[in-house]
Amino acid sequence: MKYTQLGRTGLKVSRLVLGTMNFGPQTDEPTSHRILDDALAAGLNFVDTANVYGWGENKGRTEEIIGTWFAQGGGRRDKTVLATKVYGNMAGDGDPWPNHDRLSALNIRRAVEASLKRLQTDHIDLYQFHHIDRRTPFEEIWQAVDVLIQQGKILYAGSSNFPGYKIAQANETAARRGSVGLVSEQCLYNLAERRAEMEVIPAAQEYGLGVIPWSPLHGGLLGGVIKKEVDGGRRASGRSADALANTAVRAQVQAYEDLLDKHGLEPGETALAWLLTRPGVTGPIVGPRTAEQLASALRALELELGEEVLAGLDEIFPGPGPSPEAFAW
Repeated sequence: MKYTQLGRTGLKVSRLVLGTMNFGPQTDEPTSHRILDDALAAGLNFVDTANVYGWGENKGRTEEIIGTWFAQGGGRRDKTVLATKVYGNMAGDGDPWPNHDRLSALNIRRAVEASLKRLQTDHIDLYQFHHIDRRTPFEEIWQAVDVLIQQGKILYAGSSNFPGYKIAQANETAARRGSVGLVSEQCLYNLAERRAEMEVIPAAQEYGLGVIPWSPLHGGLLGGVIKKEVDGGRRASGRSADALANTAVRAQVQAYEDLLDKHGLEPGETALAWLLTRPGVTGPIVGPRTAEQLASALRALELELGEEVLAGLDEIFPGPGPSPEAFAW
């Protein structure tokens, strides 16, 4: 396993992040525990979740699965850098009471306590804001976070799905308070979706945030979806199916798969390996449903992409270019 520091912090994390969104909805508890054990055995120490994972009536279920894994002992918690998120509404359907979502000081305090209980731990290593809150000032957010850090309930704060200007606003406010501020940004970033390169990633680099890309295969689109259709009759679904309905996108994905076939490369592993070459990236989030999918993701760490492959990928999936030159002079 390869490790790097998370942004400007001294915290060392693996270059792959284990995403757990499938734990509960698609992957049962025993299989989820096996995946967590396999990840830890491979040296993958960075585990990401969110309080809303489990979804619907089962919100919080994913954190509970991780909590029962920690409870097995064996150093599982000590070896894990644990990240979770706050923002989504945790109230039950039809519950009329407010203050169960977003980033008010009240909800942050309530959400941390609930996550700690589900996770069966006394602290969260990286506590992430799942979305921007246009209603709550950063002065209030940092006041709540500073209290939690002082109490030892969280160690670092991060953002997710923030635009570049909000990263700047958050950390400028933190600096005025003498607070640490954001140390990471979790954003949508992959070969097929490179808009983060224009503003989000430069802001993260400027303020010393580690970049944690989610959906590195763009909902399966970059995982060899066309070849799977041809070889096994497995039809694309969800985001991949919607994207492939566009003729131009389908041609782009076909060119991608043809390029990798020429070089004997597996699409999903290549998409992950490409992210590992990108400036500012700490490590992409992989969300395996099975132990076999985790093993495939781990192979990406050993994959070295040559200049010809990298140039070909840039030609097929060109980035937007730097800001402001991407839209001005």
